[in-house]
This record gives sequence, structure tokens and C-alpha cells, in this order.
Amino acid sequence: MTLVHLHLLLNHVPTVGTGLAIALFVLSFFRKNEMLRRVSLEVFFIIALLTIPAYLSGLSAQQQIMDRPGVSNAMIEAHEDAAVWSFVLMQITGGFAWLALWQFRRKGHAAAWTTFSILLLSALTMAVTARAANLGGEIRHPELIIGAAAEGAEAPVEGGVEEAVESAVEDAAQVATDPPWISANEIGLLMTDRTWLWPASESLHFIGMWLLFGIVLLVNLRMLGLFRVWSFSSVHRLLPWAAIGFAVNAVTGMLFVTASPQMYAENISFLWKIGFLMLAGVNLLYATVFEGPWHVETGQDTPLRVKLMGATAIISWIGVMYFGRMLPFIGEAF
Repeated sequence: MTLVHLHLLLNHVPTVGTGLAIALFVLSFFRKNEMLRRVSLEVFFIIALLTIPAYLSGLSAQQQIMDRPGVSNAMIEAHEDAAVWSFVLMQITGGFAWLALWQFRRKGHAAAWTTFSILLLSALTMAVTARAANLGGEIRHPELIIGAAAEGAEAPVEGGVEEAVESAVEDAAQVATDPPWISANEIGLLMTDRTWLWPASESLHFIGMWLLFGIVLLVNLRMLGLFRVWSFSSVHRLLPWAAIGFAVNAVTGMLFVTASPQMYAENISFLWKIGFLMLAGVNLLYATVFEGPWHVETGQDTPLRVKLMGATAIISWIGVMYFGRMLPFIGEAF
């Protein structure tokens, strides 16, 4: 099991998952069922979370398959460009879905502008994600043949390698007639050519992380039973500030990875960081929608399961920060 296999396992999740979430979301209006609407929002959030490893494992697949006979590099680049925008739209949609869940918890309903935004963003996300999936399906994967990497062998191709190459080039040429607004390569060049942009993004990344971690730490310390002078609902209202910090980190982190994918694709420290990030995302969903911590009032202790979730969240975010800091030392990224 490699990151390439993981990518092929997860690459259908954004497309199929988004379609399922849209269907549930629309059905909730016809059925006038707010519980069903909340479930659809949770599905949007989970799909956005799973899209992170789906996209990042694609970087490893790209490194493995580039420049192989019978595989068009232009087709791979077209798939990458579509995947970048699919990833961006998916994260924005997941962010609005989380905001709607937060509004449900605070006010009992989601704001009309939030609901409209989710409908519009999910439709755009579905269209872009379907295109990315279609382009990815056109790419052969000879690196999955057992022993191919070790022996330098290539997958057999019907009709000969020459015909496969010619067909791939024709497909890539057709894709190239519809170039993206901005490609992943252009984003990378922007980051590397502007000497001030990388350090500025690093600074914003650290500011976003401490804004995020500061709020998350406060919320989860209350889940651990500390700060009993506050109710959980009083610290829960601060979570949108943590969401702003996460958005800053997501944007700057995306710029780093797009600019230098070879430094992150199979970096063990980066993989651990993403693993802890996934776990932290699950904890955020728990703190937002589950009943356990919500009814903890001023002066009350928290149940054991709530304490366990709070401790897991704090450990997860510490893990994200630690392995992010260890990128140059454990993963030799720089």
C-alpha cells in the first residue's frame, strides 16, 4: 500500500461524496427536515476533510508517473490544474458547511446567506471536481504494476507503446485547448519568483496557527473541565475566529505545497502532520455539533467522554505544529 494506492482509493470521494451531500441538502428543503439538513452539512465537512489526503496523495502519484512511456505529462498537468481548483472550492464549501453547523448550534438555524452560498459553492465544486476526476481517469498508472518500480518494467500497452503515446498526446492537446484561469505551475512560479512572498506567507502561516491554536486550546481546556467559571457555550462562540486562522493556514499551506510539491509529496513529517490534522478536524466537528459538551454550564465539570475528546484535540493540534516544525529535520524538506 503506497500513497499512489491511497490516491486511487480516495480520488472518487470528492466527486461521489459531494454528489451525495448535494442530494441530501436539496432533499432536506423538499422534506422541510432540519435534521437531514444538518446531516448533509456534516457530510460536506467530512468530504472536505477527506479531500485533503486525496489531493496531497495525488502529488506522490504525480511524482511516480511523470515521464513514463505511454503517459502524457500534459494530461497530468491538466489534471493537477483541475484538482487544485477542485481542492480550493471543496475546502471553501466545507468551511461554509461548518459555519452553517455553528449557526445551527448557536441560533437553531442557518442564515439564509450561508445556505445560498453552500448551494452555489457545492454546484461549482461538483462541476470542477467532476472535470478533475474525468481528466484523472484518462491517465494510465503503470507504476501500480507489481515489481515495475524495482525492475524498471513498464505496463503492457495494447497496440504498442507508440500508439499509446500518440493517443495520450492527442488527448492532452485537446485538454490544452481549454487552459485554466491560473495553473498550478503559475502559482509555483509566483511563489518562487517573488522573493518576499514565501517569507510573508510563512509569517501569515504562523499567525494563523497561533490564532487557531489559541482558540482551540481555550475551547478544549473547558472540555477538559478547566475554567469552570465559563459555560461551554460562552467559549464555543469563539470558534469562528479559529476558523479564520485555519483559513489563513489553508491558503498559505496550499501555496507552499503547490510551489514545491517534491518537498512534501512523500515527506514523512508532512504525512504525520496531515494525519494529525485529520484527527483535529474530527474533534472540531464533535465540539461543534455533538450534545456532550454543549450542556456544560458555569461551575459544572465535564463528562469523561468530553474530556477524552478535548485531550485528543489538544494533542492533535500539538502534533500538527510539531511535525510542521520538523519538516526540515525529520523529512529533510529544505
